[in-house]
Amino acid sequence: MDFREIISLAFESVRSNWLRATLTLMIIAFGIMALVGILTAIDSAIYSLNDNLSSLGANTFNINPRGEGLSGNREGRQIKRGEPINYRQAMDFKTRFDFAANTSVSIIGTGSAVIKHAKEETNPNVLIFGVDENYLEAKGYELTAGRNFTPFEAYNGGYKVIIGSEVVDKLFGGKPEKAIDQNIGAGNIKLKVIGTLKTRGSSMNQSQDRRVLIPLQTGKRYYGTSRTDYSVLVAVNQATEIDNAIGAATGLFRNIRRLKAAEENDFEITKSDGLINIIKENTVYFRLAAIGIGLITLVGAAIGLMNIMLVSVTERTREIGISKALGATRSNVMQQFLVEAVIICQLGGLLGILLGVLIGNIVTYLMGGSFLFPWAWITMAVITCTAVGLISGLYPALKAARLDPIESLRYE
Repeated sequence: MDFREIISLAFESVRSNWLRATLTLMIIAFGIMALVGILTAIDSAIYSLNDNLSSLGANTFNINPRGEGLSGNREGRQIKRGEPINYRQAMDFKTRFDFAANTSVSIIGTGSAVIKHAKEETNPNVLIFGVDENYLEAKGYELTAGRNFTPFEAYNGGYKVIIGSEVVDKLFGGKPEKAIDQNIGAGNIKLKVIGTLKTRGSSMNQSQDRRVLIPLQTGKRYYGTSRTDYSVLVAVNQATEIDNAIGAATGLFRNIRRLKAAEENDFEITKSDGLINIIKENTVYFRLAAIGIGLITLVGAAIGLMNIMLVSVTERTREIGISKALGATRSNVMQQFLVEAVIICQLGGLLGILLGVLIGNIVTYLMGGSFLFPWAWITMAVITCTAVGLISGLYPALKAARLDPIESLRYE
C-alpha cells in the first residue's frame, strides 16, 4: 500500500463521515480564525502607523507631558502625570532652542468640526489644528496649491486656513486650485483658504486628510484654556545629531519647567523612529492573548478530534481486519488514521485562515489601515494544525495498528 493510496483512503473516510468531520473542523477553524484574525489586525495597524510616521523621518522628536505621550512597558508602576505644556513654555522653548533644527508648536482645537462652503458641508468629524509656520515641514506635509502661513500670521492670528484633501473633495469637488481664496466656515469662525494639503491617507481610524489648519494664535484664541496642552515637535537638520539635540532639548526644557536638580523630568521626549517599537512593545500582550485564545480553542478541538478518531477505530474494526488480511501492515494502518486526522485539521485550518484574514483586514479597514496578507501567521497556523492532527490522531492510530487481524475480522 503506497502513500497515495493511504491518502485516498483517508479522504474517503472523511467523506463517509462528513457531518462529524465538519463539526470538528469547524471548531479548529474558529480557533485558527481567532489566532490569525487578531494578529492580522494588529500587524496591519502597526504597518499603517509605520507608513504614516515614516514621512517624519528619523530626525524628529516630540515633547509631551509625562504620562501623556506614547510610552513603553512600565512594569506595572504608576507614573505621575506631568503638567500640560502651556503656551508660554512651548514658545519659550521654540525661541531659546538654538540647535540646528526647526521647532513647531501646535494645538488641537477640536475633532468634531463642521466645515461649510456655500451649500456644501462636511460631516462633524473634521479636526482643527492651530499651527505655526514650521508645522508643515516638521510633519512632512506638502501643499498641492497655495502657500503656508507666515510667521506674522502664526503669532498674531488671522482668519486664514489650510485645508486637507478630504475637505477639498467635499467642498470643492476635489479641485485644490478652486479652493484657494474661497471663504469657508468652521463653527462661528469665517476663514479664507490660502493652501491645500497633499493626500496622506489614514492611520488607526484617524484620517490625515480630514483636517484644517489655522494660525496658532487663532487656535489659542478660540480653543485654548489654562489647561490646554501645546504640542512641541522638533525636526533636526541632520538625523545623526538627533541624540545631541534631545540632550540639549532636555536640559533647556527642564530649565523652562523650573525643575530642581534632584527632580525627575515631568515630560517625555519621544523620537519618531522609536514610536513603532513602543507600539510593538505595547501590543505584545494583545498578541499573547490572541495566541492563548486560539490555542485554548484548538485544545478543545484536539480532544474532540481524538474522540472522533477513537469512535472511528471502533466502527472500522472489521475494515481494519480485512486490510491486514489483504497485506496491510501496522505502519499502513497507523499512517491512514494519522493522515485522516491531519486532513481534518488542515481543512479546518484552511477555513480558519480564510476567515481570519478576512475578519482581520475588515477590522484593519475600519481602523484606517491597509490590506495585509499575514504569511508568517498563516505558516504558523498550518504548522499548528499539522501538530494538532498528529497529536490527536496518534493514540487512535496506534490503537488501530495494534488490533489483531483475526479478532478484527470476527468483530460485529
